[in-house]
Amino acid sequence: MIARLLPSKNQSARYGLFLRQLTKAGFRGEVAHSYGQRTVLATDNSIYQRLPQAAVFPLDAQDVEILATLAADPKHRAVVLTPRGGGTGTNGQSLTDGIVVDLSRHMNSILEINAEERWVRVQSGVVKDQLNAVLKPYGLFFAPELSTSNRATIGGMINTDASGQGSCSYGKTRDHVLELTTVLLGGALLHSGVVDKSALMQETARRDRIGEIYRCAVGIADNQADLIERTFPKLNRCLTGYDLAHLREQGDRFNLNSVLCGSEGSLGFIVEAKLNVLPIPKYSILVNVRYAGFMDALRDAKALMLLKPLSIETVDSKVLMLAMKDIVWHGVAEYFPEDPSTPTLGINLIEFSGEDKASVEQTVHDFVLHLQRDTSVVRLGHTVAIGADALKRIYAMRKRAVGLLGNVKGEARPQPFVEDTAVPPENLADFIQEFRALLDSYELQYGMFGHVDAGVLHVRPILDMKDPVQAALIRPISDAVAALTQKHGGLLWGEHGKGLRSHYVPDYFGDLYPALQDLKAAFDPYNQLNPGKIATPKTVPEARLTQVDGVELRGDLDRTIDERVWRSYDAAVHCNGNGACYNFDPDDAMCPSWKGTRDRVHSPKGRASLIREWLRLQGRQGVDVLAPSDQIRSTSNIFSIAKRTVNSVAQKIGQQDFSHEVYEAMTGCLACKSCAGQCPVKVNVPEFRSRFLELYHSRYLRPLKDYLIGSLEYTIPYIARAPRMYNFVMSARPVRFILEHVAGMVDSPLFSITDFDAVCRRWNVQITTPKLLSTLGKQQRARSVIIVQDAFTRYFETPVLSDWIELISRLGYQVYIAPFAPNGKPLQVQGFIKAFEKAARFNSAALLQLQRYEIPLVGLDPAMTLVYRQEYAKTLSSDKTPTVLLPQEWLAGALPQSQSIKDAAPYYFLPHCTEKTNEPSSVVLWQQVYERMGLKLSVQASGCCGMSGTYGHEKKNAGTSVVIYKQSWRPLVTKFNVSGRLLADGYSCRSQVKRQDGVTVLHPLQALLAVVRDHTA
Repeated sequence: MIARLLPSKNQSARYGLFLRQLTKAGFRGEVAHSYGQRTVLATDNSIYQRLPQAAVFPLDAQDVEILATLAADPKHRAVVLTPRGGGTGTNGQSLTDGIVVDLSRHMNSILEINAEERWVRVQSGVVKDQLNAVLKPYGLFFAPELSTSNRATIGGMINTDASGQGSCSYGKTRDHVLELTTVLLGGALLHSGVVDKSALMQETARRDRIGEIYRCAVGIADNQADLIERTFPKLNRCLTGYDLAHLREQGDRFNLNSVLCGSEGSLGFIVEAKLNVLPIPKYSILVNVRYAGFMDALRDAKALMLLKPLSIETVDSKVLMLAMKDIVWHGVAEYFPEDPSTPTLGINLIEFSGEDKASVEQTVHDFVLHLQRDTSVVRLGHTVAIGADALKRIYAMRKRAVGLLGNVKGEARPQPFVEDTAVPPENLADFIQEFRALLDSYELQYGMFGHVDAGVLHVRPILDMKDPVQAALIRPISDAVAALTQKHGGLLWGEHGKGLRSHYVPDYFGDLYPALQDLKAAFDPYNQLNPGKIATPKTVPEARLTQVDGVELRGDLDRTIDERVWRSYDAAVHCNGNGACYNFDPDDAMCPSWKGTRDRVHSPKGRASLIREWLRLQGRQGVDVLAPSDQIRSTSNIFSIAKRTVNSVAQKIGQQDFSHEVYEAMTGCLACKSCAGQCPVKVNVPEFRSRFLELYHSRYLRPLKDYLIGSLEYTIPYIARAPRMYNFVMSARPVRFILEHVAGMVDSPLFSITDFDAVCRRWNVQITTPKLLSTLGKQQRARSVIIVQDAFTRYFETPVLSDWIELISRLGYQVYIAPFAPNGKPLQVQGFIKAFEKAARFNSAALLQLQRYEIPLVGLDPAMTLVYRQEYAKTLSSDKTPTVLLPQEWLAGALPQSQSIKDAAPYYFLPHCTEKTNEPSSVVLWQQVYERMGLKLSVQASGCCGMSGTYGHEKKNAGTSVVIYKQSWRPLVTKFNVSGRLLADGYSCRSQVKRQDGVTVLHPLQALLAVVRDHTA
């Protein structure tokens, strides 16, 4: 089973020769053949895993031409090439055991916008939401909507002829493609679009590959017209993959794009597209209808479609319950009120849009009256969401449904293999009833969501793919669902393409299948382009379509990992490949290292894939990755140190170890924890990163920087006794040189020279002890606060801590300070797990003694404060973890109720990425606090600043840190840093702005203090 992933020596030699000649031929993009890169590209969002021989990343169309020309050389006819975009496919469309051609890393430019004529020209790697963000100022958008729109590429959408919400109104991707530029095998450029009779005659007269393609396509369209008419379904979603039914358009017009759209890279490399774009509807209203049963929601489709809404989306109870436990629910709960007596088990989201506000409102009014009169099903009630912002929030919840299904508890998870069936909408309820009966016969649970108006429902049976008995159900369930769709006049593949389910194609097409084979042969006569998908060429008689159970499953490899290890590393191994971490938006916090490098190894999905494979390989080698820290490594053991020294020397001289590739990926992580908060499956990279680093450094020596960072909190209090001397030494050029070239650290921060003791004396602040607190009466304790110090704001940003003390004091509270103790976060980040556990136990015990006196414990820096409720909670039992509040959490309870706005000019707030992704409600609390002070706080969408603790100070990461900062923060700093009204509550964020742009950004509490000073002066 494992051997199937490994190439033969002949295969490796064949691909090695091809890649060497590719570079000699002038290919300028990257060529990657490391095991780590191949492992990351071996999966998508499907149940499959195929290890490619290599991956190439073309810089431009010229690189693709070089690649396609070389592949057509007779001596390379055994070389297989498969285009890849966002890698979000659910059917293994871009998985291959040949070479992955990644068109997303570099070929992602928007080339031309013609707003007047409403079209754009883009490279294939452009992401859909990226395009729409650029089009928005023109009042235009690219219509086909997907749940993966923030990471799905235009090339991928074209290759799967993607569609989703609103397809009944807007159609599929094919309906918006005006022209395509495709690189054919052999290097020829095919420019395709609608051609008239005269132009078609010219194309068919050509004596080259393009002429052969046109002659084949014209022959099929003309000679098989009746068979095409009988075979192709009359559905909104029509048919993806070699859409013969739309080759001929009205009149004498011919459009080859109908077969290229949905071809899954099996006909050529689509490198550029000219697309039709539409005006953004000016007014939108969403009616949210609730039901006591999911089948009621489905059976309501006929009544709901009567007034022709833009779209109807449906969600079942399982998905709804998962959404309620997710961060996304904060923004939509008001639209789905719960009645404890009758729980909501299904919802429909019905959208109405238009250019005229009165017209849309009237349509919605008529629709609501229609609902009240119609009694065909029982509805629990409805709400109305008005405006783009409200719709965006609700659809964000709906979009996350795909990923959220992967986060059910237990080892059995929803699996996408029969999840995009399409039937006529009037047949949907009966079809789903039989579908559910089929799954019930296997005693399986499942989740459902989809597009009622199009007759498409995503059904994901819940299976543990590590269990061979359950994995064996893939084939019989697929066979039965394929037959069921045909029975109800529909398709097995209604939305997400055929991919590795292509073996049902001949049965479905019947007598028309040979025509598909002819078309494949005209484009790809030697079966080199994504073979086994959709059709095989007649020119290669031995070629076969892949079987739905004929490719390695991820579960086949997962079951070789020890069950104890699997459960222990669940934060990594349950990644289902949904790709939410590939979010293109620079103003979204999700995975800054991916955005900064465009290397999928440096993404949560990539790192989870690597750690999963690493765990599997460690198990094969007999390594116990669950051994306690003191068994893994003993720093006092001379033999252990000597062994690690020998291994490290071997590494330096080129010893191969997959662990080194995993190490590079893990040390490129900022440990910002945005993945832990935003990934629907809750893949927590910093957690398993820390554990990996501990294990890795039981075999290899640590770099000096790890010890400097890990010991930071312990050494600072002593060094800070002479801040000026320290700053003088650290500013000296020789010292900076040594730190950079020996320790690997740059731009080390300098101590603040603020006299903190003087601040404490001014505000009568004392270092507190349990003995001191025991002398306080109940009323005194009620007006007291204990500040929990962190090393960064205490020693490097003392003025901010001083202002925090002053603000609390001016609000009428007595301030006490908990004795400084290392928080341990730097230790945890660097993988000093045993030392971190020791720090957590000591600190928790001390703080719990203070907490007994019912005086709030309040931190200052979000990243350091959240450690108490996150890493501490995982390390210690809940009753041994202190409750340390964020500043805004305490202020929200301490301040009086809202005042009228005194200052109309808003402050602009950039929250810390860990805070806003892991505690999203805390950001809203800052706004509430400002309202109570009579101020406006405008929270800005922002990504990561690129610093994240010490990441930006590490030499190896410094370049990426700057790239990340420039992507999101620099434009925001430039735009909003007016009169000191730009605010940030993260220490690392403020220090990064100062380091990169020389700008001082205030903490939100400092702006509040200015107002309080005015009142108390």
